Amino acid sequence: MRYIISIYLLFNVLQAVSPHDRYPRNDNCDVLHYEYSLSLNDSTDRIEGRALIRVKFQNEADSFSLDLNGLNNSEKGMSVKIVTILSEELKWSHRNEKLTVFFNHSAKQNDTVEIAVQYSGIPAGGLTISRNKYGDRTFFADHWPDRAHNYLPCIDHPYDKASVDFIITAPDRYKVVANGTLVEESDLTGNITITHWSETVPLATKVMAFGAAVFAVKSAGEADNIPVWTWVFPENRNEGFSDYSVAVKPLEYYSRVIGPYPYKKLANVQSKTIYGGLENAGTIFYSERSVTGLGRAEGLIAHEVAHQWFGNCVTEADWHHVWLSEGFATYLTCLYFESEQGKERLKTDMISARARVLKYNDENLKPVIDTTVTDLMDLLNVNSYQKGAWVLHMLRHDLGDTVFMKGLSLYYNRFYNSNALTEDFKSIMEEVSGKDLGKFFRQWLYTEGQPELRVFDEPGRKKGTTRVIIEQKQPQLFEFPLELLIKDNSGERIINIAVSERVTKVNVSSEKDLNIIIDPDVNLLFK
Repeated sequence: MRYIISIYLLFNVLQAVSPHDRYPRNDNCDVLHYEYSLSLNDSTDRIEGRALIRVKFQNEADSFSLDLNGLNNSEKGMSVKIVTILSEELKWSHRNEKLTVFFNHSAKQNDTVEIAVQYSGIPAGGLTISRNKYGDRTFFADHWPDRAHNYLPCIDHPYDKASVDFIITAPDRYKVVANGTLVEESDLTGNITITHWSETVPLATKVMAFGAAVFAVKSAGEADNIPVWTWVFPENRNEGFSDYSVAVKPLEYYSRVIGPYPYKKLANVQSKTIYGGLENAGTIFYSERSVTGLGRAEGLIAHEVAHQWFGNCVTEADWHHVWLSEGFATYLTCLYFESEQGKERLKTDMISARARVLKYNDENLKPVIDTTVTDLMDLLNVNSYQKGAWVLHMLRHDLGDTVFMKGLSLYYNRFYNSNALTEDFKSIMEEVSGKDLGKFFRQWLYTEGQPELRVFDEPGRKKGTTRVIIEQKQPQLFEFPLELLIKDNSGERIINIAVSERVTKVNVSSEKDLNIIIDPDVNLLFK
C-alpha cells in the first residue's frame, strides 16, 4: 500500500515540474500585444470586432493558431470576415474553436508579425450582455477561466501573457472601464462614444476585461500613489461609494507586506456577470448585489485585491495549480483581517476554513493539485481556496512569520509579471528557510485528505504522569507538529509533539483535573 502511494506522489510531483493540463502550447511563438476594437449597440447583442495581434516567433513558421469560438447551433459565436498582415489578405481556417492563419510568406526566426482579424457575432459566453437589477442594459467581460475566446481571438490560457488595449465604440449613454489607463474618450457623430483603455503590463486573458454600463464614478483615494476609483450604478451611488471605499486599506496593506502594486490604477466596479467577484487586473468586477450600503463587502474586496499580486501578476502556468491564485488570495485576506483585528480574528477565520475543508473532503476526497479535473470550473472548490489557505497557514507556522513573509515577497518579485508552478513556490520557500520542504508540499498538496486523529490519555507508569496517545486514522500517514494545551490544577502549558507514526505516545507530568486541548492556537489542519 505504501509503495502504491509513493508512486502516486512521485507521479504528481513530476507532473508539477512542467505544465500538464490539456491545453496545446505553442512554444514557437509569444503573443506580445492584443488590441481589440469592439462596437456595441443597443438593438442587438451582435458585436463587430477587429483584433490586432502582435506575435513574435522563435523559429520559422508558416501558420499561427488562435482560440476563437465559431458559430454554434443557436447561431451564437464569431464569424471571421478577413485576416490580413500589412493589408495583405491571408488564407485561414476556422474550426473546432481554432482560427488558424496561413502566412503568404513564412515568418522568419525572431520575426514579429502583426495579424489583423475582422469578425462579428453574438458572444456565446465570456461577455455578459444583460440588464442589471435596475433594468439598465450592461456589457461585462467575464473571461475566467478560458471564456475570452468566445468573442476575442487570443491564446486563451494563462501561460502566454500579453499587454492589451480595448477600444470600445458604444452608445454615448455608456461609460466604459477596462484594464490599464484611459487614453481617449471622445464623442462621435450619431450619439456614439469611443473609449480607449491601454494596459502595458502583460496579462493572462482570464484577467483582461472591459465593462460598459451607465455608471457613477468617484475617486476613493490613493494608496502608495495608486489611484483607487469606484464605478457603480447611479441608483445606488451613495451606497456603492461607501461600500467600495474600503479597497484603499487592503491595497495599502498588500503593497507594504508583499511588494509594489503591479498596475497603474485600481477600479472597483459594480457589475453583472456570472461570478460574485472577478479579479480582472486593475479593474475588479463585483456582483451587483455586493453594494448594500452596510459595509459588508470588505472581505470580498480584500480577496480580489490580493489577486492583483497572486493570480494576476504572478500567474499559475498550469490550471491545476490554481491554488497559487485562490489559496493565496484566501489566506492573504485572513492576513489582512489579522492586521486589522488581531490574532483572534485569524483563529476564527482558520477554524471556519478548516470546517469547510473537512466537510468538502467528506464528500470529495481529492488532493489540492488534482490532475484528473477536466472541467476548469470544477477547480473553483474548497481545496483550491480554503485548503490552499490552510497550506500557507501551516507553512507560516513552520517557517515563522519573518521567513514566511520574506518568501512571499521574494516569490512575488522573482515571478513578477510571469508564470509559476507549485514547485517554483516551494523552491523559493526552501531558499529563504534553508529547509527541505518536499515532504510538506507532497503531503498537503498532492495527497488527498488530512490527518484524522484520535487523541486520548491513560495513566502513566510513574505517579504524577499521564500517557497521551495520538493515533492517525487516515490511510496515508502525515508528518506534522501537534500542539497540546495541558490543563490541570497546577496550571496550564503547551507541549509540542512531532507526529509521524501511526501511533505516537508521550508521557506528560500531570496533576488532578487533567484537561487536554488539541491545537489550541489553530495551527493544524486535521479532523
